[in-house]
Amino acid sequence: MQNRANFDPAEIAKFDAAAPRWWDPDGEFRPLHDLNPARLDYIDARAGLAGQRVLDVGCGGGLLAEGMARRGAIVTGIDLAPEALAVARLHALESGVEVEYRQEAVDSLAAARPASFDLVTCLEMLEHVPDPSAIVASLASLVRPGGHVICSTINRNAKSFAVAIVGAEYLLRLLPMGTHSYGRLIRPSELTRWARCAGLELAELAGLEYDPFNRKARVSGDVSVNYLADFRRPATATGG
Repeated sequence: MQNRANFDPAEIAKFDAAAPRWWDPDGEFRPLHDLNPARLDYIDARAGLAGQRVLDVGCGGGLLAEGMARRGAIVTGIDLAPEALAVARLHALESGVEVEYRQEAVDSLAAARPASFDLVTCLEMLEHVPDPSAIVASLASLVRPGGHVICSTINRNAKSFAVAIVGAEYLLRLLPMGTHSYGRLIRPSELTRWARCAGLELAELAGLEYDPFNRKARVSGDVSVNYLADFRRPATATGG
């Protein structure tokens, strides 16, 4: 939920309404709790978290941001949902985890602090904004040459519609109905094209498979539903 000219007020309101339950592992954000260990392991393996300056874009209630900070990263989290950020700040305070949270649009931060981070993450957010390609361009601007941009989102095809929308929202009720809009889901080829136009190079695509019955997630080679993309900004990059 970023970029003041590139956000959906209904999406911000939706996440703000659920913010008090963000850290409930059995609530609306249960899938994120179950996915988080696999996501953290992937990010740590690809980019290395200890000592890294990390920006988490669309941080919400801070689930990923806190996890990265616990692994030694120096983390800044930004979002436009004020209630979610309030929950994130309170939870970090109670947990004794140091994370800087800011209510700021990613494009304004990119203008103020270009090439300031070793790693930029943007997980489960791109499918919620009107113009995800503009967000990707800002992510590329924020990472230093040689750094990583890691995104996760949902593929757009018949299988992902059946699994991520019909199954997760309407049948298993893992997510509130209406969490995802099929038209906003993003094919890997689209995300890769936007990243390439922003000066990033694709290092790896990986699937993120989730078993809701055993509440386990794992990284795989199947990108047909949820997937992760690890991009690098070339060390010799002059734009972005």
